[in-house]
Amino acid sequence: MDPATAPAQERHTAEFLRVKGLAERGVASAQHSLGFMYVNGQGVPQDYELAVGWYRLAAAAGLEQAQYNLGVMYQKGQGVAQDHGQALYWYGCAAEQGYAPAQYNLGWLYAKGQGAPADVHKALHWFRQAAEQGDAGAQHNLGLMYEGGKGIAPDQDAAWTWYRRAAENGYARAQFALALRYDSGQAGLGTERDPAQALDWMRRAASQGHAPAQFNLGLRYDKGQDVQQDSAQAVQWYTRAAEQGHLSSQFNLALVYDSGHGVARDEEAALKWYRLAAEGGHAGAQDNLGLRYEHGQGLARDAGLAAHWYRKAGEQGLPAAQYHLGQLFDAGQGVERDPEAAASWFLKAAEQGHLRAQFDLGLRFEAGNGVPQDAARALDWYRRAAAQGYAPAQHMVGTLLDREERGDPREAAEWYRKAAEQGHALAQFALALRYDSAHGVERDYEAAHFWYLCAARQGHARAQFNLGVMAAAGQGTERDPVQAYGWLHRAAAGGIPAAAPYLKRIAARMAPVQLAQAQVYTEGP
Repeated sequence: MDPATAPAQERHTAEFLRVKGLAERGVASAQHSLGFMYVNGQGVPQDYELAVGWYRLAAAAGLEQAQYNLGVMYQKGQGVAQDHGQALYWYGCAAEQGYAPAQYNLGWLYAKGQGAPADVHKALHWFRQAAEQGDAGAQHNLGLMYEGGKGIAPDQDAAWTWYRRAAENGYARAQFALALRYDSGQAGLGTERDPAQALDWMRRAASQGHAPAQFNLGLRYDKGQDVQQDSAQAVQWYTRAAEQGHLSSQFNLALVYDSGHGVARDEEAALKWYRLAAEGGHAGAQDNLGLRYEHGQGLARDAGLAAHWYRKAGEQGLPAAQYHLGQLFDAGQGVERDPEAAASWFLKAAEQGHLRAQFDLGLRFEAGNGVPQDAARALDWYRRAAAQGYAPAQHMVGTLLDREERGDPREAAEWYRKAAEQGHALAQFALALRYDSAHGVERDYEAAHFWYLCAARQGHARAQFNLGVMAAAGQGTERDPVQAYGWLHRAAAGGIPAAAPYLKRIAARMAPVQLAQAQVYTEGP
């Protein structure tokens, strides 16, 4: 649209009419001002097309501000079709005249490869031109380029210098970058970590609304890192970032409300923030929402929706969600039962170190459930879970080593011991048998008695039977017919066939007083 022939508006301010008159007489600064008024609806209804027309006239006259603003209109597609090539051209015109905002935007287009092939050297050149004029955004980007070695040799001191200049100019992203460097002890060569400086710069960035800084400040108050733990402050900063769509803040806010840690527990608020984070693509929130649907926590139970959210998180590579989805396929809940699909999801999680997935995959290879039966692969997955300290896996490593023709009985005994020391009853019994029979360890009846006793107290019937036999014979412990009677009685009740006849033989050899005492002992209070 030709701005000179545009229809008059009903309500024009005196200032608008004054500027318009000057613009129509060819005064470039007035043409630029008139374009600015149309962009912002200042004294006239907003009209991007008319703004572009007036900017173009002023830009053609060589006014750098107009050239810059015309570039902005082309870059954003306001009043004209979006055209990064035209944006690049007009930014270039203004940048050559030394206009710092245009130099910054020109550097950005070259960095992103918009309007021209990406060129880090040209980006670096224009960022430097703007940075040296005090443009905080360019100073920050120059810091990034020095830090990452983009278009120039990496130079952490130079990166620090430019970050610092941008931060002191009030640029929030640079303030946050500076905070992270103080926090990690990278604020210059040989600099130690400085929590006070880190917090100061973090607060400055957060106070300007920088969501990552708000999140990090919330995290510090949440965990009590370098500040006194304060859940209310954590919620405040998480909320500020969460309301800007910061996904990790939304998720952490949900966790705080879900746990009621330091604040009143609010399941409705927790669900709201879990859902927002999940819909935004946060894998942890998606998995958590899946758990809520699976177990009916705070909403109606729906295994299909649980599978939906587990899948979204699983496809992002979250091991917990992959494992949970595998469980649904294994049980046929919310999805058709599919052992092969279950094994596939377990494998994805197991390869990332998910302990239960590794153990369950071991079970599946051992049994041939959804995968070809393969004892070697079963043992491998059991070993991986066992190495993480999982007692059932440690027990299964011992069990599979026992089955192997060339299995090392000493190694099996060590795995049984690891599991036994964590209270695993089957491993305690297996270790006791080894001490009892000198298999993989030196025979030690006292050690055998100890581990039988540990397993027996957890209700292991065969351990109870063996304890009864040892107490009757005085093997590994003092001979005690009453104790023998008591353990054999428990073993018989636990379904051990040999316990009942053994009990009769023991009873036949006991004095009436001992038998009465034993019967009282077995009856309990």
